[in-house]
Amino acid sequence: RVGSERPVPFLTMTISAAMTLIQGDWMKQKIERTSDQAYLHHPETNSCFDVTTAVPPARRAGGHLMAPVEAELPEYNTSTMTYEYKNSLKPAEQGVLRGHTGNGGMTSSLATGKKLDVRTPEPPVCGAFKQRANPPNTEFRRFYERGDLPIQIEHRGVHNRIGWKVDIEKLDYHHYLPIFFDGLREKEEPYRFLAVQGVFDMLEHGGSKILPVIPQLIIPIKTALNTRDPEVICTVLKVLQQMVVSGEMIGEALVPYYRQILPIFNIFKTCNKNLGDSIDYAQQKRKTLGDLIVETLEMFEMNGGEDAFINIKYMIPTYESCVLN
Repeated sequence: RVGSERPVPFLTMTISAAMTLIQGDWMKQKIERTSDQAYLHHPETNSCFDVTTAVPPARRAGGHLMAPVEAELPEYNTSTMTYEYKNSLKPAEQGVLRGHTGNGGMTSSLATGKKLDVRTPEPPVCGAFKQRANPPNTEFRRFYERGDLPIQIEHRGVHNRIGWKVDIEKLDYHHYLPIFFDGLREKEEPYRFLAVQGVFDMLEHGGSKILPVIPQLIIPIKTALNTRDPEVICTVLKVLQQMVVSGEMIGEALVPYYRQILPIFNIFKTCNKNLGDSIDYAQQKRKTLGDLIVETLEMFEMNGGEDAFINIKYMIPTYESCVLN
């Protein structure tokens, strides 16, 4: 009978963080129409080894360029005690005394002379939120193209998975985990998928092997955050949240390195959208940078021991405790 039949439960499938990134790129191209291509592609050497073209050594991740010296600089005006750009003089006439511009041998007059075409310089832009360089020179990309990583992609019908050629518990975490963390700033497939999913798999099966490797993970985390790319920062935040709950004493071990990690948190902590009564679907997809940072800081405080809050407060003065309050 129809009334006696038990309802069939809906089958739910958990999508990994790496697959979420691929779906986000696809939606930007096909649905939102905000991107011309579904993924980023760096130039390759077109050789039989199919490796990425090398980038100059001076181009580093998170690096920024200094202001060009050739740019026009304002001059100080002693009468107004301000800096001004002087556009009235042509380059050939600069440094030449023009008529009725000096004060020697001239009679005083109340007539208003012709004002120079001057413009007050605008306050310079520091570019704190500006996205910085993220060249394709990660250690993960170099090791993967060389075939030194025991991973491969398993193409499934619904979504891809990462296939490990050896047991994860048998891996040398001191060697492989920093390499995978360095790949968190990748934005090209398949490097991004393999790096992100590989980090989550190693954190899930690592246990007590993660804690001794914490000092080696700080530089890759700091480098990824210094790119100031919102997508990369969101990925690193999700990895940090998973890492502090992956084993005992990991949260306490991160406290001495807050000075390297938290400055970027302090910059982007207030990066939330003011949409009024509109809907921000980034909250559902966990892409809102400000909310992710606050959530990560609360997990740091809850898992970082008694010294976590005072160190977070020192680096981020606007943070309020979720334990004391």
